[in-house]
Amino acid sequence: MQWHFSPETGSPFWLERARALDFDPLTDVRTFDDLALLPNVVDELRDVPVRELIPRGYGNEHAARVYESGGTTGQPKRVVSTAEWERLSAEWFSERLDNLSVARDVDWLSAIPSGPHGVAVLVTMTSTLRGGLNHALDLDPRWVKKLVEQGRTAESDSYIAHVIEQMHLVLQSQDVGVLMSTPPLLERLAQHDDLVELINRKVRTIIWGGAHMDADTRDLLRSEVFPEARLVGVYGSTTVLGSAVERADGDEPAPCVFDTFSPYITFRVVNPETGKPVPYGERGQVVMNHVTKSALLVNNPERDYATRIAPPPGGLGDSVADVSPATSFGGAAVIEGVY
Repeated sequence: MQWHFSPETGSPFWLERARALDFDPLTDVRTFDDLALLPNVVDELRDVPVRELIPRGYGNEHAARVYESGGTTGQPKRVVSTAEWERLSAEWFSERLDNLSVARDVDWLSAIPSGPHGVAVLVTMTSTLRGGLNHALDLDPRWVKKLVEQGRTAESDSYIAHVIEQMHLVLQSQDVGVLMSTPPLLERLAQHDDLVELINRKVRTIIWGGAHMDADTRDLLRSEVFPEARLVGVYGSTTVLGSAVERADGDEPAPCVFDTFSPYITFRVVNPETGKPVPYGERGQVVMNHVTKSALLVNNPERDYATRIAPPPGGLGDSVADVSPATSFGGAAVIEGVY
């Protein structure tokens, strides 16, 4: 709080926003639960000049990048992510992959959004950190969502086939140990016997995220379609500048539980009517928080619902399982498309 609300170090955005608060965050926000006092400002990120989001304490040494959300619920939101946070995030992601026995010194194939989306940078940094090269294929989720929304199914299918073809070319000619993509693309890959054979022969780990995967599909993919590869799930949001990663619970068919990079990224699972946490084991709406020197973005109700799970020992907030999107959010229909 001292960093974000002191004139010398805080961002112009939060210093201006603090004038409208009916409490003093420097004295009243003392604990994790006190974060609930702060306003949810993510809708303001659709229009705010991004330079106003950079804390002054970094001076000109922030090396920040600008990222945008997928635009599922309207005009995209924009955030900034500093080099310091991206390094920490990639290191944590790599440690989680070690816990899941993901091989190092292997090359990656990632068919995920790049451009304004932050996940591509995280994947490139992580693969490099782990001694691998990343074969990056771009995915434009906004275009696919627009095609789906307009009922242009043939065009969306053609675009997805274009991405699958590019993945095939890389898998044919390169040694790929880690494949990262989205559940809809993995389901399309599963329809091609030659690709399934290539993946089972070469790929040791499949990392999925960006769209939900139900338990039946996850079980089918890992036990029958890609039995030679380990499936690892990630779940996150642009507005928390990162992702939670699947808990290492062995290979039994247990629910996929996502643990956050606590205390920097935290979730709460709440009753959307009351805002109060639901009991462990029950479903509620996911509320996300990001608290670092890089950014302060808290109390953001996501479009997703999940089962509330106790965090690992010493963790703050909640872990989540069985994540699924709402059919509508903020008055707009939720269209996942491929991401």
